This record gives sequence, structure tokens and C-alpha cells, in this order.
Amino acid sequence: MPALNVEFSDRELEDLRQIAKERGTSMKALVRAAAAADIARHRALQEGAEAFRQFFSAHADEFAAAFPDDEPPSRGEGRAD
Repeated sequence: MPALNVEFSDRELEDLRQIAKERGTSMKALVRAAAAADIARHRALQEGAEAFRQFFSAHADEFAAAFPDDEPPSRGEGRAD
């Protein structure tokens, strides 16, 4: 299995030791669980963002009609820069 060396400050390492001890687990298992949780969170956020983009795209005309003041000006409209 591939491995990764990660550097921690003395304080971070001591905190990890203490947390692992309190949880009755190894530091390796603690760090791996934290990384796995962050990966799962990242994937969930990506999936949620994609679901939102699809929903918004499917209902763009409805949003435009409901919130016309929030629509960007069409080309040729608005102030010149």
C-alpha cells in the first residue's frame, strides 16, 4: 500500500498523541481517519455543487423571471467601462 510521510510541528504531534491516547487508537489510525473524513466531505461538496449547477441550469429561466434585478445586463446594455 502506498504511504505518505507528513511532517508535524512538535505541538501538533503532541496533540495527535494525546487525542489518539484519549480515543484508544494509534496515531496512524487517527490521521488516516481524519484524511478519509476530509476526502468524503470533499466528494460530498463536489456532488452537492454539481447537483446545484444542474438544478440551476434546468431552472435558469424561472430564476431570471423571479429575480430580474439580479440578472446581468445583456451585451450592449448597462454602463460602458
